[in-house]
Amino acid sequence: MHDASEPTYFMTLRHVLTLTFIAAIFASTQARAETLAVTDDTGATVTLAAPAQRIVSLAPHVTELLFAAGGGARVVGAVSYSDYPPQAKAIPRVGDNKSLDLERIVAMKPDLIVVWRHGNAMRQIDRLRELHVPLFFSEPHRLDDIPVTIDKLGVLLGTSAESNKASDAFRHDIAGLRTRYSNRPPVSVFYQVWDDPLMTLNGSQIVSQVIDLCGGRNVFADLKPLVPTISTEAVLAADPEAIVTATPGATSSDHPLPSLDAWRKWPSIKAVARNNLFGIDGDLINRPTPRLALGAATLCEDLEVARTRRPK
Repeated sequence: MHDASEPTYFMTLRHVLTLTFIAAIFASTQARAETLAVTDDTGATVTLAAPAQRIVSLAPHVTELLFAAGGGARVVGAVSYSDYPPQAKAIPRVGDNKSLDLERIVAMKPDLIVVWRHGNAMRQIDRLRELHVPLFFSEPHRLDDIPVTIDKLGVLLGTSAESNKASDAFRHDIAGLRTRYSNRPPVSVFYQVWDDPLMTLNGSQIVSQVIDLCGGRNVFADLKPLVPTISTEAVLAADPEAIVTATPGATSSDHPLPSLDAWRKWPSIKAVARNNLFGIDGDLINRPTPRLALGAATLCEDLEVARTRRPK
C-alpha cells in the first residue's frame, strides 16, 4: 500500500530538480555572457573570463592607450619610455622594446599582456606565449585604429563607459581637422624619419595619413617599404614644398632626432627657399595614441603656413 503523500513527494522532487537544472543553465549562460572577447591587430581573438586587473604593457603607446581606456591604475608593468600620462613614470619597468625581463613579467602575475608586435622581439613573444597569459597585439596603422583599439581595451578592462569617451573625443578632433584642412590646396611634403641613412615613410604609415588629413601629399607615398631609405637626389627631384621631421619629445631627449638644418645647403628645394622646414614633437606625431590629434593639429598648422608663403 502506497503512502498518499508519495505522489506529492515525487512531484516536489521533480520540481526541485527542474529548478536546479534551469538555474544551472542560467548560470552557464550568465558566465558565457560575462566572457570578454575582442579581436586584436593580428586578427586573433583575445578572451578573458573577467575584466583584466593586472596588465603588463610592452610599448609606450600601449601604456597611453591603456590609460585612455580607463585602465592606468591596473598596469603593473611597462617598458622604458612609458612616460605619459605622468603617472605612468611610476610603473615598474620590465625592459624595453629590444629586451624584456621575462622573469619579472612572470613575477607580476599578469592576467593580460599587451604587445607591440613590431617592437618586441618575436623570440621573446614566443616565450610569453608559454605563460598562457592572454596576449593582445597592438599595431595601429591607420588613424581609425586608435579609437578602435581604445574601445577594445575598454572591453577587456570592463571600462567601456570611460574608453568610449576617450575614443569619441579623438574621433571628434580628427573629424574637425579633416573638415578644416583636407580640401585645402595640396602641399607636397617630405617627412624625414632619419638623416643618416636618409629615411622616410611610405603611404601605409599612419603619419602619412596625417599628412593627407592636413591637405598634404607625401612625395614618397608610393615606395614599397614602410620606412624606405632614399637618396638626397631623390628629395631634390621630388622638390617638396615642405620638409617635416619629429623633434625630441619628453622620451627622446637622450636620443636626439635628426635636424633639418642640413637641407639649407640645397636652396633650390622649394621647402628650403620658402623656409618650410618644420619640426613636430616626436611624442605627438610618432605615437599612435590620442595625442596624435595634437600632432596632427600642429602639422596642419605648419602646412597652412607653407601655403601662405607661396609666391603671390
